[in-house]
Amino acid sequence: MNFDMSDSSGPITDDYMREKLSQTKPYSIVILHRTVKRDQADADSIIHEHGRRNFQLRREGKLNIVLPIRNATDIAGICIFNVGPEEAKRIYDEDPAVKAGIFVFDVLETRSFPGDALAA
Repeated sequence: MNFDMSDSSGPITDDYMREKLSQTKPYSIVILHRTVKRDQADADSIIHEHGRRNFQLRREGKLNIVLPIRNATDIAGICIFNVGPEEAKRIYDEDPAVKAGIFVFDVLETRSFPGDALAA
């Protein structure tokens, strides 16, 4: 189901909302946090392998959206997974940058509309 945001055929009624909300699906959000090890000499090569792994997870259909954060906060990125929180945790427990202590992460369970996408 594609949640068509251009559907402007009338008011947003309670029935419309119930119908659309019943079509949501569970997803997992992973929030990556930088550690002090991010500044180590070998961190960039490990993060490169972390990125390669993210490409593989996208290819497998497990990782839908990858959002690197490149500012001064401790948040390094946000990922939206098409798997449950337990599997997302298992996947990121094996991430090379997590195993090296460069990143730590939180997993949050969420719901959204299948077919939603970032604007082109």
